[in-house]
Amino acid sequence: MKLAYRMYAGPAHIGTLRVASSFRNVHAIMHAPLGDDYFNVMRSMLERERDFTPVTASVVDRHVLARGSQEKVINNISRKDEEQRPDSIVLTPTCTSSILQEDLQNFVDRASLLSESDVIFADVNYYRVNELQAADKTLEQIVRHFLDKACKQCTLDRSVTDTPSANIIGISTLGFHNQHDCRELKRLLRELGISVNQIIPEGGSLKDLKDLPRAWFNTVPYREVGLMTAIYLKKEYGMPYVSVTPMGILDTAEFIAQAEKLVNAWFCIFSSKKINYTLYVENQAKFVSQAAWFSKSIDCQNLTGKEAVISGDATHAASITRILVRETGIRVSCSGTYCKHDAEWFNEQVQGLCDEVIITENHTEVGDMIACLEPSAIFGTQTERHIGKRIDTPCGVISSPVHIQNFPPGYRPFLGYEGTNQIADLIYNSFNLGMEDHLLDVFGGHDTKEVNTKSLSTDKNVDWTYEAESELNKIPGFVRGKIKKNTEVFAKQNNISEITVDVTYTAKERSSF
Repeated sequence: MKLAYRMYAGPAHIGTLRVASSFRNVHAIMHAPLGDDYFNVMRSMLERERDFTPVTASVVDRHVLARGSQEKVINNISRKDEEQRPDSIVLTPTCTSSILQEDLQNFVDRASLLSESDVIFADVNYYRVNELQAADKTLEQIVRHFLDKACKQCTLDRSVTDTPSANIIGISTLGFHNQHDCRELKRLLRELGISVNQIIPEGGSLKDLKDLPRAWFNTVPYREVGLMTAIYLKKEYGMPYVSVTPMGILDTAEFIAQAEKLVNAWFCIFSSKKINYTLYVENQAKFVSQAAWFSKSIDCQNLTGKEAVISGDATHAASITRILVRETGIRVSCSGTYCKHDAEWFNEQVQGLCDEVIITENHTEVGDMIACLEPSAIFGTQTERHIGKRIDTPCGVISSPVHIQNFPPGYRPFLGYEGTNQIADLIYNSFNLGMEDHLLDVFGGHDTKEVNTKSLSTDKNVDWTYEAESELNKIPGFVRGKIKKNTEVFAKQNNISEITVDVTYTAKERSSF
């Protein structure tokens, strides 16, 4: 644990609550002090939910510290069981309440004797994992619990569906564009003749989990949530899965190719029928997705020579890196992720596609890297968007953590062929094109504000005098950043702590811009 000004992924209990509140008729009890119970407000605001968030805080206060939590936690579980009759109640502590070292599993065992609902203790190490890892683990734990229960009750149906079907695993509340991606993924599968067996956890029913193994295969659109469940289902029930994220023209085609392979494998068992999606892929790329046309247009050619920096979760950062390099020809100076637990996979995905890879949870390292590289655009999270504002660099948001503006009421998927159009728009609109900066300066456009002369790093800053800043503002925007950087490098090399007009002229004489 550490004190942080800004975090990319939230604490573990947020991940557990995201999964629990995504299922229908599941209630979560959060054993936490006041201050840790912000999830309800956050979810209601961002997801614009009409119903109350099914999460109750069992508050750790001075009375609990004096007497212990057992009675209070068990009473809260029993009360919610009587009031709402949920299919399951999930108990989760937080990092703060875990300090008490209480045996919450014992509380759950005792509460189970008094409740008709299945009471589950979220078995997550709240000190060592983050929000994404906890969500992945909790989803796998819930699926395992109810499939094991179905096995014991002899209600588990192992027969597969008569027609091709798939489970979509990992769509959850508070996910980046998850609701839009889910609609697009369902449409894609439907057009391929593949029905959706179940979607979990978002909108899923615990009573239907026993039918998960009936699908022909599983799809995991995001590595961050759902991969552990898919691996468990493959190990225990022999269910194959597709973990390729259908984002961009090429990866969507690869997703369809893998789905075709799995469907044909089942058809070999049932009949001599065989499917081929080649014509479908060609038609979608030509007539539905405009991304292929865009990559050959003069608009995309205007992006030649532009450089970008990418940062986000492993799934989105790797996918956008591949799209920029392979589909639009934009150079990626650096690609990075904050998912340190998935560093090996991420490195494999972006190898050879970018000049540099950065894997860190420290936003100041990312900020200093961006300030040093001075890219034409950033594709990252809301954190990178704030960094871009400070150094006057446009940023397209492609991953969590997010703001309410990244939960648009309109249809904005990132997956599938409609997603390729949205990503193409995002890429094109995230760059300042041609002489745009210079013309805005000349004609009094919106970016004639004073140049930012402070670096993002907190050490070895060089101050600019008012007169020097005024001179710097007279320089056209498309070369201003490079001149500013070279002047500051000259000042640091010569131990100059304040840049004056004379220093800028001296630096200009000794370097070639």
